[in-house]
Amino acid sequence: MYDYLIQNARVLDGADAFFGDVAVSGGSIAAVGALSGASAVHTIDAGGRYLTPGFIDIHRHGDSALFSPDYGKAELAQGLTTVLNGNCGLSLAPAAGPHRDELLRYLVPIVGSLPEGRDFPTLADYRAQASTVPQRLNNGMLVGMGTLRACAAGFRDAPLTDEEYRRLHALLERSLADGAVGVSLGLGYAPECFYDTAGLIRALEPLRGSGVTVTVHMRQEGDGVVDSLREMMTVARELNIPVEISHLKAIGKKNWRRLVPEMLEMLTRARQEGLDIACDVYPYSAGSTQLIHVLPPEFVAGGMDALTEALRDPARRASIRDRMETGSDFENISMLMGFENIYPTSLHQPENRHLEGKSIQEIAEAQGKDPYDALFDLLAEEHCAVSMIDTIAHEEDIDDILRVPFSSVISDATYPGGLLHRRVYGSFVRILETYVRKRGILTLPDAVRKMTRQPADRFGLTKKGRIEVGADADLCLFDLERVHETDTWLDPERLSQGMDYVFVNGVPAIAEGRFTDRFSGRIL
Repeated sequence: MYDYLIQNARVLDGADAFFGDVAVSGGSIAAVGALSGASAVHTIDAGGRYLTPGFIDIHRHGDSALFSPDYGKAELAQGLTTVLNGNCGLSLAPAAGPHRDELLRYLVPIVGSLPEGRDFPTLADYRAQASTVPQRLNNGMLVGMGTLRACAAGFRDAPLTDEEYRRLHALLERSLADGAVGVSLGLGYAPECFYDTAGLIRALEPLRGSGVTVTVHMRQEGDGVVDSLREMMTVARELNIPVEISHLKAIGKKNWRRLVPEMLEMLTRARQEGLDIACDVYPYSAGSTQLIHVLPPEFVAGGMDALTEALRDPARRASIRDRMETGSDFENISMLMGFENIYPTSLHQPENRHLEGKSIQEIAEAQGKDPYDALFDLLAEEHCAVSMIDTIAHEEDIDDILRVPFSSVISDATYPGGLLHRRVYGSFVRILETYVRKRGILTLPDAVRKMTRQPADRFGLTKKGRIEVGADADLCLFDLERVHETDTWLDPERLSQGMDYVFVNGVPAIAEGRFTDRFSGRIL
């Protein structure tokens, strides 16, 4: 007798759907096909609804959030059963050594604060402590190379010494042994932005020929994005490693509808030549990251304390402003998109919280300031621990990236507190509702493949993302006509609707549209 028998479903596993039944026992899929004579403890009549593998988000920043008692609800409501955190080079673990506190302050606008009473000097410590917290879904960790460099050498703007490379390599090898499912780069952020290409290749040397997937927030995503892609192709070829280009986009109106087609052609040719490179994309034209990302990266050298002091010094402020008004050798978002498209969020000072959701331009006008002064003053008052939402991408570029067969769907969800980005709550249901049902950008089989089997295979999760005997019983049952994203930009913390059942390792986390509060997730 099976634990669960789901009958009369449209079973959809990245190819055409077929009507059939799926049986679950002991956390795994036990049988697939015509099972009309089977018996089970629990039988569910799907009534023709779609039954898919549980969705997988390979790019999330829930490193700290998964220690919260509410973590997993926003994810399950959109069909997510597996998440990979530790992205963009900015993992919460390992955090140790003389630069630990500086590193943790730097990470706050992305992953939030270190959970109270916790400490993660190694990735093994992180995984062990996470395993003691009941989990609603499966969570894996990438190890961030930015975090490792900060542990080994701090935020210094200079090439690493031989000894610092030895420390970096030891940290990388230890983290992989401790259970990291992959490695992430954040070349747009300090301290990794201080590598040149040769230095980056040397930093990644222990991965040569290993098969370990490396994800990358590239050095630039605006004017220099094509050259940044070429750099990562060079790295992938030299080290013979699989590379995943994170949240592919082209920032800046002058780059819209021009650079994304060029990059997709480059990726297509490289894959035809045998390079193991792919990409992913989130389904929103606005992004979210640290507000300091609008500043020239050299001013982040030394960490948040040094930057805060620089923003309080008139001469240094003048230097920062001059670079922002003229510089094109960094992700100059204020020049590319304008202050009217940059919205500070996760403000911690009580007197500033009313500014969340207002653009820097709006804040400057309300305060009677120049936009640069409004930006610098706000960052200094908040000790630089501010996030932002910024409108950066073109909808048709997103469409094109989604259409290529080698792209996966991600959310890039961050959890800094304050006004969150909608993608925390709606990304995967948004794909089904907007990009499949309403606009027809993707077929349902293609969308499901990009949210299940394809990302699972990218990271060797061989029992995830598929409906076949022996696979983990992570499953979603839904009516495509009823899935709905309810969040808004000013009211983002609204759960998606339409998931009738979500199974995690053979246990319903959602049943008949309601949370069961059963915690069957695992730390991968």
